[in-house]
Amino acid sequence: MPQTLVLVPAYNEAENLRVLLPRILAQGPAVAGGLAVLVIDDGSHDDTADVVREVSPGPEVLRVTSLRVNRGKSEALRVGFREAVATGATTVVMMDADGQDDPSELPRLVERLGEGVDLVTGARTVRNDRFVKRHTSRLYNRTTSALARVPGTDFNSGFKAMRSDVVAELAPMMYGEMHRYLTVMAHWKGFRTSEVPVQHHARMHGTTKYGPARFWRGFMDLLTVRFLLSYENRPSHLFGGIGAAGLGLGGLMLLYLLALRLSGATVGDRPMLLAAVLLVLGGLQFFLFGLSAELGVRHRNGRRADEAAADAGSEA
Repeated sequence: MPQTLVLVPAYNEAENLRVLLPRILAQGPAVAGGLAVLVIDDGSHDDTADVVREVSPGPEVLRVTSLRVNRGKSEALRVGFREAVATGATTVVMMDADGQDDPSELPRLVERLGEGVDLVTGARTVRNDRFVKRHTSRLYNRTTSALARVPGTDFNSGFKAMRSDVVAELAPMMYGEMHRYLTVMAHWKGFRTSEVPVQHHARMHGTTKYGPARFWRGFMDLLTVRFLLSYENRPSHLFGGIGAAGLGLGGLMLLYLLALRLSGATVGDRPMLLAAVLLVLGGLQFFLFGLSAELGVRHRNGRRADEAAADAGSEA
């Protein structure tokens, strides 16, 4: 089995794959240990799977896994990651099927991993995309870097190479639009990330499969990633903090109103009274929710510990 597995998620990209796949396979001699290609057919309605089989010199070098329905790029990559772990590939490369990623850059990305990096992104310094897409992507990258506090210029690039331990660690987190945040998640997990400038081409055939809604979904998934990696094992620090702030502010407002009432003023018709009550009740709910989440985390960790102990006992 070749040491490098190239994952190509594809949705209705038969025309592009007919040209792209031979170019990828041609890079095999330049990659240490050789390479194999796995196309994940994400519920395509064209003859994507047939094209892969047609150009394949053999299943050990090029094969296709087909999903019955379109599940999105993250789910397709999760299937590919699982396959990479099962086959024992030491390096995994991701490439888009539209032909915009240049296969000749693939050996450079794999070589960069040999320099002590765990995940390397092919940064598209010169984009061959429409004006709107170029500028929205630039805004997205700046926002991601600021919110995630991770160095990088092209988080959204689908051209990446990573070690097998990164793949195994991140595979369970691949859903929604999480494929956009592989670099962020790897960095927060303690892996070393880097970028290599690569050539970027215009799409060979067809049109993009992503609409404007991807930016909103991507932003929401960024918040999800930030929460999971920062508070997955300590949710009460977030929800309890918000609750304590609400309780404290609401309590101070109620004390102020109490002082006014004791001095003879009327407080029943003041908006501050309603705001104070809402802050106290909302803060109490956040605080209790944080404690409930901590119980869930404790239960999950206890179950994992039991499973690990059972596995250790069976091995003994």
